Amino acid sequence: MSVSGFCLLGLFGAAAIAQPAKPEAYTVPTGTRVPLVMINSVSTKHAAEGDRIYLETSYPILAGGRVVIPPGSYVAGTITSSKRAGRVKGRSELYVRFDSLTLPNGVTRDFRARMGALDGRSSDEFDRAEGKIKGEGTQGQDAAKVATAAGAGTSVGVIGGSAAGRPGMGTAVGAAAGAAAGMVGVLLSRGQDVVLGRGTVVEMVLDRIIEFSESDIDFTAAPGGRRSSITDEGPLRKRSGVNGTPGTRPILGIP
Repeated sequence: MSVSGFCLLGLFGAAAIAQPAKPEAYTVPTGTRVPLVMINSVSTKHAAEGDRIYLETSYPILAGGRVVIPPGSYVAGTITSSKRAGRVKGRSELYVRFDSLTLPNGVTRDFRARMGALDGRSSDEFDRAEGKIKGEGTQGQDAAKVATAAGAGTSVGVIGGSAAGRPGMGTAVGAAAGAAAGMVGVLLSRGQDVVLGRGTVVEMVLDRIIEFSESDIDFTAAPGGRRSSITDEGPLRKRSGVNGTPGTRPILGIP
């Protein structure tokens, strides 16, 4: 080989050696489940399509032996559909889509993800196939309302019938009137609203991969992520007979 050939080979070799190494990528695969906690509260009583929801991650997600999504990272989502329960039939429904993730150091990733699970303490029903939250059914409560009204009507009928000397007829008339009044009350009331209260735990399932570089997951300014400010309030209980109104919370396991 000529001297010029050796020179060219040396130049190309030096260039190859001088080329910086490609930064290592950390990949969070499709299907990864990310536990989240609600920051704000939403309800089908007030929510509309396009409203935003805000959450925090509650458990570290690892890739390549490194924490890439630390607790306290922010997730933003959108309500894609909200429907209240009907006055006669039908249950409330809520659909949620997750849109973006912001790490404690400000690094942001946009994506589309669905809900994969709902807080086990919630009385609402979650459809995993459709990612839909359905409000609690009220058939038992409706039957109780009618039965209570019928019982009250019976008592009044017995008193009135006894005064008229016909207690049997008074009982029948009073029960019928009470049941009718109870049914009217059921027809005028709506079913329970879906309520995702502050502190409710949900699970996000990624439908695409998310990649981070070494610099993206540099949390030296906030080692391990920031501490969550969410208290463990959990799902709101619904008061019986009060539709769409947040009720009391369980305290120390007392129902």
